Amino acid sequence: MSTQSTLTLNTLKPTPGHLLVQPADTEKQTASGIYLPESHDEAPLYGTVVAVGSDLLTESGTTIKAPAKIGDMVVYKKWGGNEFTLGQVDYQFLKFEDILAVASSSKKQ
Repeated sequence: MSTQSTLTLNTLKPTPGHLLVQPADTEKQTASGIYLPESHDEAPLYGTVVAVGSDLLTESGTTIKAPAKIGDMVVYKKWGGNEFTLGQVDYQFLKFEDILAVASSSKKQ
């Protein structure tokens, strides 16, 4: 049995203290209209939260709540997280502490 065939975005639940983020698409053109070469691609440092792990309980007993919810746009550390590919889409598993800013989604949840 292939793990890839049973693994879907809906079945993934990050462990406590982690979020799963789909990075925004890489810009191929500058604001002034200049097209960038493929070799210039640098992964964006922001994206949309697609899954959230439960709150993190530290060794000292403090609870750290998730800094964002599903649908939020977040900005994260450049060297934070671990890449994960599912199908043709790349995602980032990030620790709560890797999130630098949150822009709440406009839809009500």
